[in-house]
Amino acid sequence: MADELSWRPKTSEIPAAPGVYRWFDKRGRVLYVGKAKNLRSRLQSYFAPLDTLHERTRRMVTRAVDLQWTIVKNEYEALQLEFMWIKEFDPPYNVVFKDDKSYPYLAVSIQDEFPRVFVTRNRDAAGLRYFGPFTSAWALRETLDTLLKVFPVRSCSEGTFKRAARSGRPCLLADIGKCSAPCVNRIEAPAHRAKVMELAEFIGGGDEKFVASLKARMFQASEAEQYELAAKLRDDVSALDQILQKSTVVFTDDTDADLVAIADDELAAAVQLFIVRGGRIRGVRGWVVDKELERSLPELVEYVLQNIYTPSKPGLVVDVPKEVIVPVLPEDHAALETWLRELRGGKVSLRTAARGDKRQLGETALTNAKHSLMLYKNRRSADFTARADALAGIQRALQLEDAPLRIECFDVSHLQGTDVVASMVVFEDGLPKKSQYRRFSIESTTDDTDSIYQVLMRRLKYLKSPSEDAEADPTKFSYRPNLLIVDGGQPQVNAAARAIRDSGVAGLAVCGLAKRLEEVWLPGEPFPVILPRATDELFLMQRIRDEAHRFAITFQRKKRSSAIGSQLSEVPGLGDKRVAALLKHFGSAKRLKLASVDEIAEVAGIGKTLATEITARLNP
Repeated sequence: MADELSWRPKTSEIPAAPGVYRWFDKRGRVLYVGKAKNLRSRLQSYFAPLDTLHERTRRMVTRAVDLQWTIVKNEYEALQLEFMWIKEFDPPYNVVFKDDKSYPYLAVSIQDEFPRVFVTRNRDAAGLRYFGPFTSAWALRETLDTLLKVFPVRSCSEGTFKRAARSGRPCLLADIGKCSAPCVNRIEAPAHRAKVMELAEFIGGGDEKFVASLKARMFQASEAEQYELAAKLRDDVSALDQILQKSTVVFTDDTDADLVAIADDELAAAVQLFIVRGGRIRGVRGWVVDKELERSLPELVEYVLQNIYTPSKPGLVVDVPKEVIVPVLPEDHAALETWLRELRGGKVSLRTAARGDKRQLGETALTNAKHSLMLYKNRRSADFTARADALAGIQRALQLEDAPLRIECFDVSHLQGTDVVASMVVFEDGLPKKSQYRRFSIESTTDDTDSIYQVLMRRLKYLKSPSEDAEADPTKFSYRPNLLIVDGGQPQVNAAARAIRDSGVAGLAVCGLAKRLEEVWLPGEPFPVILPRATDELFLMQRIRDEAHRFAITFQRKKRSSAIGSQLSEVPGLGDKRVAALLKHFGSAKRLKLASVDEIAEVAGIGKTLATEITARLNP
């Protein structure tokens, strides 16, 4: 199959995340749109041997010449975006949703004395508050059925409501706990309206706050030994956690906007453009550019906008929407906004999204941009010619005798001088050798240079002299590197050189890569080596340094979390779930230690008594 589909993406390139994928033929037509909870797992099923595929699937796969995917936050959003693009592109191999010409909505009759909630496809009625659109009526009705268990409000028609009021007998929904029976005055109008408003607030985006409140009440009921109430609240929390995840791929209004997200590092930038028309994502564009010069994010935004909206030919009309949403505003955003207005011939708003659906859609676009940047870097690093050029370029720049076929890079990580750790990553022939990565815990140190010295001494004691190393096993820790890289500038490099001298291992080349200006420092040299920007050698050195930094940070966070977790687990009444909730709420062990008793007590399930014990344990 791999030979027949030369364009097939590598398995490692496909994200293991929820998303929507599109198959294209040679004319650029969308053949099929699908969704997946795990894109990698789903797409792998298409690359099985041809004779094992269903006939229709086999025809589609053999006609396709390209495959693209868009990452979203969850399976619900994937379903939304799939539905939208099926209606937009009308792919020949899709059959789902084709006959469904309208979207279902959840409506609340705010104008009624006893408001009711119901499913409808009509958005023209006055006095109703609408939520949606949703992907299918059956899924929405199932969601509403679950919601009524938590918010028992009226959902019956006007005729049913009046018949129950006349007879004094409520319907079955009241008997099974899915309605508070306002028809027979079991609940007063103001109290019923309050429940309806709670439901509307939950659907409209207040879900996290409401769920946190329910969790707090659940823990309080449990501590008061009111176990039946605690179980009921637990079921409510579980129901709300599983339904009605807020959609950020479909807007309830007729939004016309272009949403730009940018992920960049010192050498490249990935751009994602989400094109929203009539409240629907009509298209997604993405591209990666090499940064020849250092550019700030506002400068990149200006460059990207010029690239998107400058007509490719004189007289060509460019599609400029009412809103252009960017991650940050450029310095001359007023002039850019004027330029966009002239292109559109009408009002254009150039702005950032601080909150709401558009901000969340921006986060989804940024996730896709980060994935594109990672994919670009991996593909560039995997290119044999680029790797060979990079290693040759490093050899020339550092004046090495041989190309550095094995490179080891070291980085130190700590939190305000505590929990000091270090990492060692290995690259052979320009590719990571993850089986030979190592992590180091540093018990006591004075500063980063001392930490570098200690780690290098521990590493170098396994090395032999060049003559003894001739028969070394490359799978062993004793295999000799051609180049050592440390994360840092001249002080760190000099510390590494001192460790090499003191270890007695001769003939090792060492350098440091300073992050701020990407300068390469050599031992004892007063000035750094400057590698040209956008070159393969700088790209490779940066990737090696960033990988060492990532590996060190991961180890440092794990060590810090386990340390504070063990401390918290000794507090009576504080289990694993509450420990996880504390760390998630405060974001870090440091912020948790600095928090007051009142701040800790605000976390769901943590009362003042427990918060006092936590503070005493963390700050003895």
